Amino acid sequence: MSRAQPQPETTRSPGRPYHHGDLRRAILAAALDVIAADGPSALSLRDLARRAGVSHAAPAHHFKDRTGLLTAIAAEGFGLLAATIGGATELKDAGVRYVRFAREHPAHFQVMFAPELLRADDLELTTARALATEALRGAVSAVPPERRGDDARLAGIAAWSLAHGFATLLLSHNLDDPVGDQDPEEVFRHLASMLFRSP
Repeated sequence: MSRAQPQPETTRSPGRPYHHGDLRRAILAAALDVIAADGPSALSLRDLARRAGVSHAAPAHHFKDRTGLLTAIAAEGFGLLAATIGGATELKDAGVRYVRFAREHPAHFQVMFAPELLRADDLELTTARALATEALRGAVSAVPPERRGDDARLAGIAAWSLAHGFATLLLSHNLDDPVGDQDPEEVFRHLASMLFRSP
């Protein structure tokens, strides 16, 4: 007697809910595509469900609502940023990695720094943000005081402002003419050398 073949994960049997191999990841991926193309304001859980081929209620099972989805994206982004900066050998390298992160994850970057879109007390978000902040602080504290000044906190704000401002201007195409065909990461490295004197 032959055994029935298992059904594909994206189909639905009568009376049973949709199943998906990794619905959470599929919804996140679809959301990132929408944000990269049209910004966070274009997000709709119903549209994302359609893209993922599941019922319109399925995304709410994982994220509850649009704010929950955006918060999950921001938390993931800060985690990726922390991992990226954490491998830096020195402050300029951390800044270059920050710019690289923004270029490689533009949708995450748009959402991470828009607190009005996020659930501020979300544990996953606050933990990931703290890890990213600590990674930046570590890169700043590694710079001798004679090269960064006595106030490491202000030096950190200066370093973050430079990297974040450059990345934001780059992603919004405001640096298309000044940067031209140069490698943006090398341009940033030169700018960082102007701010933080190094050998």
